Amino acid sequence: MNDADIDDQPGYVKRQITRHRSGESRDATDDVGQEWPVALVYNGISHAVMMCTPRDLEAFAVGFSLTEGIVERGSDIQDIEVFFRSAESDSELPYAEVHLQVVQQAFVALKDKRRAMAGRTGCGVCGIESIELLDLQPERVPDTGFLKRLAGDAIAHAARELPAHQRLSKLTGGLHAAAWCDERGAVKFAFEDVGRHNALDKLIGHLVLQRIDTTQGFVFLSSRASYELVRKSARVGVPMLVTISAPTSLAISIAEKAGLRLASFARENGFVEYGKVV
Repeated sequence: MNDADIDDQPGYVKRQITRHRSGESRDATDDVGQEWPVALVYNGISHAVMMCTPRDLEAFAVGFSLTEGIVERGSDIQDIEVFFRSAESDSELPYAEVHLQVVQQAFVALKDKRRAMAGRTGCGVCGIESIELLDLQPERVPDTGFLKRLAGDAIAHAARELPAHQRLSKLTGGLHAAAWCDERGAVKFAFEDVGRHNALDKLIGHLVLQRIDTTQGFVFLSSRASYELVRKSARVGVPMLVTISAPTSLAISIAEKAGLRLASFARENGFVEYGKVV
């Protein structure tokens, strides 16, 4: 299959199950979130294989490329093609490949990074081989005045709206959502994936593809706030990150360094703000 078949992947599959409740068993079918290997190939060289829900893969690849620092701007990506590969036997997995053509400067930097990663043992953090290579110095989020325009009930509004945009989560109970909200808290776009990082990359990629200013809104995530999510948001200038669950200590530290407002335990009746914007 090729990129013309993207919409053929619904994001979930039906599976035969047996429900056991109150001492009784019943056969039924259930909707289960899809999880596929997705290879990201830059100028013909495979760089990473991510496990994600095989939808919105063009947006995912653009977002990943930006938030992982492979390219500096969306215009550094010259072409994208998405390919789906069907499993040819029961012992094989279906998978997808996203082929990106990036500008030469970005490709040379990527090859240098790959050489630095060569020979590592274990998976490490973000594919690095030593603590010294861990990048914990985020970009400063520019002050565009968005937070001053933010409505006092914006987070409550977003928390109230988000469930209506979680179609796959309602079906499967197992997908995360990343939503883009305006200054009133209205959800403008939302993307779902089995991985919270992937959902955020899909959202950011979509914003970039649609030429939407990433400094003029906030991200709402149906997950905890880990440092990678804060780091990704800061890289593209998102002024505020809101999550349903708790943040980690490193997420708070990165948010403070970036000047990014971090709010967690977000509900319709309140939230907890961590750190301060300096």
